[in-house]
Amino acid sequence: MEGTHDCTIVVVEDEQPLANAIKTKLKQTGHAVVTARSTEQAYGYLTDIDSVCLVWLDHYLLGAESGLDLVRKMKEAESDWREIPIVVVSNTASEDKVKTYLHLGVEKYYTKSNESLGDIVDDVVALLHTGE
Repeated sequence: MEGTHDCTIVVVEDEQPLANAIKTKLKQTGHAVVTARSTEQAYGYLTDIDSVCLVWLDHYLLGAESGLDLVRKMKEAESDWREIPIVVVSNTASEDKVKTYLHLGVEKYYTKSNESLGDIVDDVVALLHTGE
């Protein structure tokens, strides 16, 4: 992939080793990547970084809020972030939660144990390029 892209991917994942692996894979595609372990950290990045082009989100996070709380806040009508695509990558959300995520407007839901990291990264990069 030539050059770097003018956008930042926010990876919201509480497991540090996994967050680091995701970050490494995504950076290999030429994207800037920041990682957050809680919704509070994610809100900070969304507020401070103008070029966020995608949020990679786990369901269970550090702190009181889950990934669902972040999606609800991002997708509300008056949110400046509602156009930012979100992909949820989790092992733990129930079928009802998956339906809720999709109903709220996430682009895609991946079950960690069913997908390889490389395949999800390829999908995410393809998703970003269809939006350009």
